[in-house]
Amino acid sequence: MADSYPILSTVDSPDDLKKVPRDKLPQLAQEVADLIKTVVSENGGHYSSPLGVVDLTIALHYAFHSPVDQLIWDVGHQAYAHKILTGRRDEFRTLRTKDGLAGFLRREESEHDVFGAGHASTAISAALGIAEAHKLNNQDGHVVAIIGDGALTGGLAYEGLNNLGFKEMKVTVVLNDNQMSISPTIGSFSTYLTRVASNPLYNRIRDDIWKATGLLPLGTKAVRNFLRRLEEGLKSLITPGLIFEELGLRYFGPINGHDYDSMLSVFRNVKNLPYPTLVHVLTEKGRGAKEAEDDSLQFYSLPGRRGGRSRKKTAPDYNQVFGKVVCELAERDDHITCVTAAMEVGTGLTDFTRTFPSRYFDVGIAEEHAVTFAAGLATQGTRPIVAIYSTFLQRAYDHIIHDVALQNLPVIFCLDRSGVVGPDGPTHHGVFDLAFLSMIPGIVVCAPKDGTELRDLLFSAVTYDCPVAIRYPKDHSIEFDPDGKPTIIRRGTWEILRDGSDVCLLATGSMVSAALEAAEELSRQHEVEATVVNGRFVKPLDEVCLNQLVGKAIPIITLEEGILAGGFGSAVQDYLNRKAPHSPITTVGIGDEFVEHASRGELLAMLGLTPTHIVQRVLDSMPLAVTEK
Repeated sequence: MADSYPILSTVDSPDDLKKVPRDKLPQLAQEVADLIKTVVSENGGHYSSPLGVVDLTIALHYAFHSPVDQLIWDVGHQAYAHKILTGRRDEFRTLRTKDGLAGFLRREESEHDVFGAGHASTAISAALGIAEAHKLNNQDGHVVAIIGDGALTGGLAYEGLNNLGFKEMKVTVVLNDNQMSISPTIGSFSTYLTRVASNPLYNRIRDDIWKATGLLPLGTKAVRNFLRRLEEGLKSLITPGLIFEELGLRYFGPINGHDYDSMLSVFRNVKNLPYPTLVHVLTEKGRGAKEAEDDSLQFYSLPGRRGGRSRKKTAPDYNQVFGKVVCELAERDDHITCVTAAMEVGTGLTDFTRTFPSRYFDVGIAEEHAVTFAAGLATQGTRPIVAIYSTFLQRAYDHIIHDVALQNLPVIFCLDRSGVVGPDGPTHHGVFDLAFLSMIPGIVVCAPKDGTELRDLLFSAVTYDCPVAIRYPKDHSIEFDPDGKPTIIRRGTWEILRDGSDVCLLATGSMVSAALEAAEELSRQHEVEATVVNGRFVKPLDEVCLNQLVGKAIPIITLEEGILAGGFGSAVQDYLNRKAPHSPITTVGIGDEFVEHASRGELLAMLGLTPTHIVQRVLDSMPLAVTEK
């Protein structure tokens, strides 16, 4: 370590960082960035975003005294450099691996991780809560919220700003402005912030004005008031500061987020102010890696060289299938629109944006707005398809209930990254969607077994006059014919893929292929014949098929890649309890726990959701006479 990173190897804590000579900080930044690039290239993870805030992170830890001063990070992947500088340098090589460092902030990981962060726009609200607790507890220390990477497009950030502005609180908000979230930042406020890029003269003009006042009689109140109004006018003309000042925060900036003199001077000054402040910092996403500087969107994250898929890839990924199929739909029906929340690339919508730009809406990191906006579209006869990661749709739950389902509007929700997503960990696993959606009256909830069925379900959803949710994993799509034609599936119908007399594997979504593999092994190795049912509709259940399965008088095992409480198996069990209370049933899925981070394949094995584990579950549930055939 010392040979490759001569300065970084001496930094085991923020206190060690303060011992680094000021003129050596750029070299330290280069070493931190190099370590990030090396580890992310190997393990996968976010790339351009953490590289853009290395200088800012060093300046913050140089000026403040963590953990007495508490740094609250928004969008946790900004915090790779923070992890390295707070005692996790050597452990950083385990980033996003099983039992290693998390890719996001975790309170359990370090006293310097004040508030867990995986989703955006939370830092300001959390910081205000922490500051109020400091006041109640007579606790010393500054509170700093670092928000950026597009998080200021989220409504929660404005709720926090609105509440902070009228408080006499020593809270500093650092706005990391790189003009990007994942896709380019959307919205009028982003445009407002970006105005500064074309007006770089602000700070120089302001400094010149204040220097010139040395010739004036500054002792008079009138001159002070005049200069204050002059500065306010200057801000309102060429910087975004006025809006923050009107909200009650003292605005500083914009400053260069790669200039240590500017950052350290401002941070040290705001520490002495008794009211809330906002420091506007301009950073360059992907700093220090030419490929990421040139294309920060393409290099937003890297897959890494470690394996992460559950099985060998034989078909395109589900998000690629989704992107192709929505284009097919839009070509046939000009009422089709697509809505997403800063996830054009991740959800597979890039081709749609190019082909149907007037029918594509990216609302920024604002999932609540995305859902209600789509509801508004639907009232006027359009058929909006809302493409959002499962974990992020949780943020808009009330809007799904109140604005879509209660009005029975035909909005189609496509939930990418459902189930376990691998190294991104518990903040990003989409394991709750089946449970939280199934309890909503009137909604159809379904999960395709492969890419071909995803096409069928999307085309079918357009024919249903109600809200529809389709969930699929971050994985390859098992089977997909790019030239295939859609088949319309009747709502609430399952299909029997394999007939057997000993046990029934009733699977949904990603678990169908695992059930088929398990059934083959059971037949070949144990002479156990399993019926395999594709329970593609989680709501409504196929009651006709369920009654047929009950008539077989064989054990039923439900399989789902989601939380068991309130999920697919729970719904089947509830039906059987009412209609056939003596039918033997076992539910297999994820228990009452938050799933940690590891590769997708490792997680499925840990959760008992692989074909091998399913085989053992079947054998454990079978009568002894059958297992000894």
